[in-house]
Amino acid sequence: MSDTLLAISRSLSADVQTLATISHNVANMNTPGYRGTRAIPEFGDQLRVRSALDQGDGGLKQTDRSLDLALRGPGFFVVERDGVPLLTRAGEFRVDGEGLLVTSGGDRVLGTSGPIAMPPGEVRIDTQGEIWSGSQAVDRVYVVSATDASRLRPMGGGAYAYDGQLEAWSGSVMQGALERSNVDPAEQTVRLMETTRHAESVQRAISIYDKAMGTGINSLGEN
Repeated sequence: MSDTLLAISRSLSADVQTLATISHNVANMNTPGYRGTRAIPEFGDQLRVRSALDQGDGGLKQTDRSLDLALRGPGFFVVERDGVPLLTRAGEFRVDGEGLLVTSGGDRVLGTSGPIAMPPGEVRIDTQGEIWSGSQAVDRVYVVSATDASRLRPMGGGAYAYDGQLEAWSGSVMQGALERSNVDPAEQTVRLMETTRHAESVQRAISIYDKAMGTGINSLGEN
């Protein structure tokens, strides 16, 4: 394959990856706490596409459930799945049969010293994630900031694996609310149109190049 055709093929492959990212974002627009993913082209010896999460806040949906929590500012709840710590923005929590605070999917929500054992009755959770039963502080929801969003890998159920550095979190916790997806439908529509038009242009370039090569080969054959 010639260098020209190889370069065109890589450009088309990048468009396909970008379209897949947009499709995934649109499919999760109504998923609480979902972080939109952006495909970022990297130009070097070869055209590559890497993905990174948008860490901007999504809108809030008021639920008035005491165990529904939403984060404001870059940060993630830390949960545990099969002994492995994961990060999530989806704060639709409940108490399981063992009296532990868990996500809607059953992942254990971590506090300052491990899984959070919840007291009976209603609790108050302040803006710093401190859990109160009456005047007694029970635990604090563990929230962290991820310094490199490109290292966040989706693991299903709104959770992400992360192998980068963590920083202290400086946002706030909102009790009785859930964070909506931070995907902007209008932005995704514009990106879809731009990427589709670019992919069509690349396909036309491939067709023109193929015809030019065919003409050249035929001309050589006639000589």
